Amino acid sequence: MVQSGLHFSDARATGLDINSYIEKSPIATLRTDERGNVIEANEAFLQLVRHSVRVDTSVALVDLIDPEDRSRFTEALERTFRDHIVTPPMLLTLHPPGYAPVIVYTYITLMKADGDFSPVLFLHMIDQTEQKNLELRFAHSQKMQAVGQLAGGVAHDFNNLLTAMIGFCDLLLMRHPAGDPSFADIMQIKQNANRAANLVRQLLAFSRRQTLQPKNLDITDVLAELSNLIRRLIGENIQMQMIHGRDLGLVRADQGQLEQVIINLAVNARDAMKQGGTLTIRTSPVTLAAGEGVDSALIPPADDETIIPGDYVLVEVSDTGTGIPPEIIKNIFEPFFSTKEVGSGTGLGLSTCYGIIKQTGGYIYVKSTPGEGTTFYLYFKRFQVDGTAAKAQDLAEERAGGDLTGKATILLVEDETPVRIFAARALRNKGYDVLEADSGENALEVFAGYEGAIDLIISDVVMPGINGPKMLQQMEAQFADRMRGTQVVFISGYAEDAFLDTFGADRAFNFLPKPFTLKQLASKVKEVLDGSAVAGS
Repeated sequence: MVQSGLHFSDARATGLDINSYIEKSPIATLRTDERGNVIEANEAFLQLVRHSVRVDTSVALVDLIDPEDRSRFTEALERTFRDHIVTPPMLLTLHPPGYAPVIVYTYITLMKADGDFSPVLFLHMIDQTEQKNLELRFAHSQKMQAVGQLAGGVAHDFNNLLTAMIGFCDLLLMRHPAGDPSFADIMQIKQNANRAANLVRQLLAFSRRQTLQPKNLDITDVLAELSNLIRRLIGENIQMQMIHGRDLGLVRADQGQLEQVIINLAVNARDAMKQGGTLTIRTSPVTLAAGEGVDSALIPPADDETIIPGDYVLVEVSDTGTGIPPEIIKNIFEPFFSTKEVGSGTGLGLSTCYGIIKQTGGYIYVKSTPGEGTTFYLYFKRFQVDGTAAKAQDLAEERAGGDLTGKATILLVEDETPVRIFAARALRNKGYDVLEADSGENALEVFAGYEGAIDLIISDVVMPGINGPKMLQQMEAQFADRMRGTQVVFISGYAEDAFLDTFGADRAFNFLPKPFTLKQLASKVKEVLDGSAVAGS
């Protein structure tokens, strides 16, 4: 008769008893009584609990188990011992004194010997800590991605609505200037629409899908300009110190978004120092060599975030407030996570900061001690100045404030009717001839049927049917000769990154993010037609 399973017999003797196998086993193995008191354990178990206990003394395993798991564990032990049943493996969390929690799969086995010996409980524990942490990080990453996609989609739809609202306000203001009875009402509508646009920008910043307008910035100058505003925001009971480092160099960032990051952190610091304190903003140059990272005490927004070697400008924002409890510090960069009372904040502040800095190519870290304060560390890449690009940028900005009228033929392609009506009226008011199309297919028909030269195409990116980039590709293929002198501006409620994969990052393009005002639209058109626009902006 053939026996199934592995059977130890004298014919395979090794000179070792089964206890030797258990002692050297890589799987944590221990013997307990029916109440869970450890009678003996192997070396693997001692390593699992970081040698925080001694098995030659009375050790109650239940004392090492997370309080939420204890009742489930003791019930399983009692049931196994009493009913002599096989207990399914359970996930338990151990808390070795002074060490991080350890998550283990625990198998409980009841073994009965021949004769008058009492049954014996054996426990086998397999470390699952890293596996569970990976699962949690993966789930967190999926959640952040899903929220980011949701935020980007919502922002796109809102930006179309806000473009029409702000645009028609601008058209009304042309007929109702300051002093007109309707002027104040129109300005109220426009100001509230702009507030809504700022909230949408926060959503896009979190999802890292906003359109930045980077410039070469001196951090010292930016902070100097912000200092008065920050002092008003934090109040008189909080002192502010600014300590500027030398030879910082420049960073390339969107000044408005950079200011938003600093203001958000200053407001958070103020809220953490209700009884007063000190807010310190310090700058310094930092160089990280290959293989060198930041201080291990600094906590990143994501566990897998690694800073690359290079030259950085470091901005530290420190407060002497209440600090952040260790159990929640890893959650503070999540969207809609807030420790403030209901109604006191959106929970978007730090996630917005993270999104802005990440999209700028920088890094953010935090270190906090409860009762002592919190410091945020912002790492911005030092930027090597290209004099030609800087002059071109300055020239474009200078021209944008001048005469915005012009004489050219423009094909406007926009599926959102209110946005198309506003943009067409705004451009006609500036002297341009405007052809309208409500889709990519319609634009191809209009282009084919128009006998004159079209100087500029302004096209939405995301449209039903043929989208903006594909429409442009078809035009270039069908009307190659006519398209040689035609400029293109893309407009979108999404950011540039959302369609780079379709259009191609290596191709020059002009971009105007929604929502835009009448002046911003006219300025962009003027820049592109005059040849002063910087490609890719």
